[in-house]
Formats: sequence, C-alpha cells, structure tokens
Amino acid sequence: MVKEAGEGTKKVCIGEHPKWPCLTGFGLDHEKERRERLDREYDLALQNGRDFDYEERSDKLFGFEKIPFDDSGRFVLSTWLQRYANVTEGLYFRGSGRTFTIWAPEELYKMGPEMEAAKIACQTLVEDYEAKRK
Repeated sequence: MVKEAGEGTKKVCIGEHPKWPCLTGFGLDHEKERRERLDREYDLALQNGRDFDYEERSDKLFGFEKIPFDDSGRFVLSTWLQRYANVTEGLYFRGSGRTFTIWAPEELYKMGPEMEAAKIACQTLVEDYEAKRK
C-alpha cells in the first residue's frame, strides 16, 4: 500500500506519533493531505479568531523522514527515530488503516487497556520468534 501511495516511489514517511510513544508511518500521498489539513486548520482558526501557531503545527504534521525501502519492504530507521521510540532491540508494526505504527515492544506493554489487542499480538510474535531461536 505504501508503494502504491507513492505512485511507485519506494519511500515511506516515518515520524513521531502525535499521541503515543511510538512512530507512525504512511505513504507519500499522505503528505498532500497533511498540507491541506494544515491550511484548513489555519483558515478555521482565523475565521474563529483563535491563535494558531502555523510553524508549530507544521512541525508536528511534517516532522517526518522520507525513508527509502527495498523490494521486500525493508528500511533503516535513523538514530533520532530510534531514540524517539526507545528502540532497543525489536520492533512491532501495527497497521491502522492508511497509516501504521512502529513500537518498541517495551513501550507498547506500558500502554493501557485500550491497546490490549496490540499488546497480545506483539507478545505472541515475540514468543514465536524466541521459540524459533532456540
């Protein structure tokens, strides 16, 4: 889906998740939508007489990296993204519609009951991986 969203370009956008201690990823087509969203939010704030920090909001929406990936979907996370997500060893990828999240399992396990299904799925994958290593 990411490759299709980039019209054949082998790049994925990855940055900090706005709410959770993980990363979020999406295709290049999402960038255009984010530009339109920024402009809508700005216009709405002006219409309603509210303050709007355009640069701060822009930083939140566009503070991601465009990372190349190979034919099998592999890519390399930059050091700052690894640090942001507290990556120490493994990663857990979870699709969520047009975007996906990338978790350090330890960070995911700290989340509340709203993430129970993701925690169980991650733990099962970790257990399966460890069993194969033995």
